[in-house]
Amino acid sequence: MKRILTYYITNADTPLTVKGFLKRQGFSSRNLIDLKKLPDSIRLNGQNAYMNAKISPGDELTVSICEEESSEKIVPVELPLDIIYEDEDLMVINKPAGMPIHPSMNHYDNSLANALAWYFAKQNKPFIFRCVNRLDKDTSGLTIIAKHMVSAGILSTMVAAKGTDTPPSGTQCPTPILREYLAIVRGKVNPEAGTINAPIARKEGSVLERTVDFVKGENAITHYRTVSNKNGYSLLSITLETGRTHQIRVHMKYLGYPLIGDYLYNPDTEIISRQALHSHRLSFVHPITHKPMNFTASLPPDMQFVL
Repeated sequence: MKRILTYYITNADTPLTVKGFLKRQGFSSRNLIDLKKLPDSIRLNGQNAYMNAKISPGDELTVSICEEESSEKIVPVELPLDIIYEDEDLMVINKPAGMPIHPSMNHYDNSLANALAWYFAKQNKPFIFRCVNRLDKDTSGLTIIAKHMVSAGILSTMVAAKGTDTPPSGTQCPTPILREYLAIVRGKVNPEAGTINAPIARKEGSVLERTVDFVKGENAITHYRTVSNKNGYSLLSITLETGRTHQIRVHMKYLGYPLIGDYLYNPDTEIISRQALHSHRLSFVHPITHKPMNFTASLPPDMQFVL
């Protein structure tokens, strides 16, 4: 994957070195180390430059990203892809339920990674699979794919960020990615809206299952509100401050309203055969252009049927 980023230096950007400027743009320390290894990756006014070079107003700084290797052990497989958006830096995919993000022992050739490997192989482009907001296999909806190492680093920082975070010295404060999910539970939720602040840890004796654990758990915060009550079920809008494994599924069970269809935490499969959870909305600032990005994916048919 090849990408050239061009920056025009203004008075507001000085006095800084190339390294300081790029860190302010969100480049990680790992990004800077990797760029040093690439020939001609940093050019200032058309000339090769070191990271410690001083920049001045009116300068043109270009960063050349060249990744020629592809992810190993990901077999290209022709599978349907619902691409909501794509540019040189990222993709937004509407993933169907039942499709895992990564290949695994039992899902060697039917993952999103396999589908994207095929997509880029058709274009004769190398591609390293970098999924930013991973979804469980049976969770449907929007997920972000970074197309190169710099967008991946910035987006990952944004996923981990909270509005109260203080940025490291010399960097911009990362704007959190707003992730809104739609979920269905049985009955009427009481209270209709609220915040669940309960740490989550791996359940003892289980490789997969998680549980609320106030001793060993990691901080986890989930906000929810009721959207509608229909047919004996509640449709909930859920947003996350943190991104723990199975966070929504564990927190809703802890509240007393587990998601229907959830084989692991609530095998209530009377009306739906997978957890009724859908990544509905993603809002974030583009990692390179800094433009606001907003995407939605409608409720899939199986969840619509429940209501």
